[in-house]
Amino acid sequence: MARILSERDIGILKKLAPEVEDLICAGSGVEYRSILPPVSRHYAEDEADFAARLERLDAEDLHYLVGAIEDGSESLGCMPSEDIESFAAIVAAKLSEKDAKRVIAAYEAGPCDS
Repeated sequence: MARILSERDIGILKKLAPEVEDLICAGSGVEYRSILPPVSRHYAEDEADFAARLERLDAEDLHYLVGAIEDGSESLGCMPSEDIESFAAIVAAKLSEKDAKRVIAAYEAGPCDS
């Protein structure tokens, strides 16, 4: 389910990738509809950089993202599995193992829609 990014979404995106200047994907020319895939695919240099960026998020931001993943508004389908594993590990550490398992389950079940 595609969404228009809210001010909160944009704030989280900019926390993860302060270098974001506009919300348009350079590859497709389409406005970003999710937070994590653009950071993973366009801004993070590698898995370690992606994980370091995720560490900037507090529990409230992570809870918000997990909720968006669960309701289908935050897509994970086009992200590399190693970035999902990094995200799930941070969710487990800052929220709960149960939340991390739900993220993995959503990734495994979901189509590419970012």
